[in-house]
Amino acid sequence: MSRLLTLLACTGLFWLTGCDSSPTSTPGGTSTSSGPGASSAPGRRITVALMPKSKGNAYFVSCKNGAERAAKELGIELIFDGPTTPDPAKQNEIIENWITLGVDVIAAACENRDGISTALRKAREKGIKVVTYDSDAQTDVRSFFVNQATPEGIAHTLMDEAARLVGPTGEFAIITASLTAANMNEWLKHIEARRVAQYPNLKMVALRPCDDLKDKAQAEATTLLSAYPQLNLIMAICSPAVPGAAEAVKQAGKSGKVKVIGLGLPSENRRYVKDGTTESVILWKTEDLGYLTVAAAKALADGSLKSGDKSFRAGAVGEFQIVGDHILLGKPFIFNKSNIDQFDF
Repeated sequence: MSRLLTLLACTGLFWLTGCDSSPTSTPGGTSTSSGPGASSAPGRRITVALMPKSKGNAYFVSCKNGAERAAKELGIELIFDGPTTPDPAKQNEIIENWITLGVDVIAAACENRDGISTALRKAREKGIKVVTYDSDAQTDVRSFFVNQATPEGIAHTLMDEAARLVGPTGEFAIITASLTAANMNEWLKHIEARRVAQYPNLKMVALRPCDDLKDKAQAEATTLLSAYPQLNLIMAICSPAVPGAAEAVKQAGKSGKVKVIGLGLPSENRRYVKDGTTESVILWKTEDLGYLTVAAAKALADGSLKSGDKSFRAGAVGEFQIVGDHILLGKPFIFNKSNIDQFDF
């Protein structure tokens, strides 16, 4: 297995880090590790396959940076691969390839909860461990979900910030990545519940998908500004949508008049925050999310993370609470003009 992964790395088929260039083999040249469950073989490193929703998304690039650091510090092999744009069918295809390779653990950010679960269930039946991160699958197909924040925490922070900026009455629209993204649909459910309970006179007038693309988010935001002349705020709940919406508002000459908030990276939104177009960027430490996911995957493979555990120490990034089968990264953080220069991710 190690020899196979090494050869794949050398031919450029996969990106790996922490790879052992001299795997243990028998005199006849056959690797002594023969698939899932052989991770305890002397000289063999655990292989974790990490899947983003879309590998070009800066959010997942940042997660990958943390995952690479974890792989290096923990001494494991890491494969990072995913669709170039959100594509449930492509995610399934890649997982099927990983099953054939016999990786030890698959860690997936799931674009379609139901669509990916069949492939992940097959992986578990083959002895491969499964964790999810960022966006969950069906609970029976994985051992743990590495949760960047609770859905309620994310939704309440977004809705409370919108109400703070707009006031008790007004109109807002939401731009999401896709209408099938499980995590975002969960956030939307709690955003609406928070609105009804706390801000009933704030009206959500539209929900538009952008396919995780900045340019499409900009186009959607431009359409919203035209269709809803009384619009007070655009809430973007995927990272490419925040700068996309901000650019649309700026080009329309409505900076400060139509507020922009959302879930995004400080680095992608700094200039819009500093010029007053984007009021707030809400997120978590994305590199820590990648690190924690890989650390949990490795611990699951070696048996040091088990069902029923209440906490988990993830190497250099510290100790995290486990609630049920959710490993919690922490609470959302609000980046704004007063603090955004303190962060470089």
